Amino acid sequence: MRVIEVNDYYELSQKAAEMIIDQVRKKPDSVLGLATGETVLETYAAIVNDYQQNQTSYRHIRTFNLDEYIGLAADHPNSYHYYMNEHLFRFIDIPMSQTYIPNGLADDIPEECIRYEKLIGQCGGIDLQILGIGRNGHIGFNEPGTSFDSTTHVVELAHSTRKANSRFFSSLEEVPTHAITMGIATIMKSRQIILLASGERKAHIMSQLLEGEVTPNIPASILKTHPNVTIIADKEALSLIGKEQRKVYVQ
Repeated sequence: MRVIEVNDYYELSQKAAEMIIDQVRKKPDSVLGLATGETVLETYAAIVNDYQQNQTSYRHIRTFNLDEYIGLAADHPNSYHYYMNEHLFRFIDIPMSQTYIPNGLADDIPEECIRYEKLIGQCGGIDLQILGIGRNGHIGFNEPGTSFDSTTHVVELAHSTRKANSRFFSSLEEVPTHAITMGIATIMKSRQIILLASGERKAHIMSQLLEGEVTPNIPASILKTHPNVTIIADKEALSLIGKEQRKVYVQ
């Protein structure tokens, strides 16, 4: 694991986009694992800008999103289908048939989890997975206590996660209680992982991640055992990291 420290959110977004674009150019048929949320918004904007300026092609790229709420239609403004279309897919040349997001309205949700997991395998696995990190250490929607052996599954969202996401809804009551998420074992099969962390509100969990033990109580801590993980974090997110840990991780 290496940590790239950047000055601010803008620099984080530019660096993340640069690494994703580099992957696409080096391997035009890459399988990308994508995240949603505030942290990756400007990363996607930078990718769109590169596409408009440099015509980096995504025609042969396939993408798998980490998760989706159960109970939201694809055209719901707070679904992750909608998010991806509005912030990335409709601005680049990727065929929509090559973009995969769990179906939160599937008639058989457990079967949808099995289908999604198989589909990732059929596409050869994920070359580059993008992650954010929740304030409780979740990756995807894998909440504290999730087994490190988990594959794509249904998760009941922690109250803290629903509260954090309620800013996108009219009220906390409107935030779905369950979601489909890639499991931790699924994420860990990715050949390369980039985790993004920005802002003071992520400082405590980043300190726990880098200075603490590997434990299911902090799902992201399993990333310390992966052979190819890069964390891109700004100064605020790394503000609680001690000097000795900085020597170990931070570039």
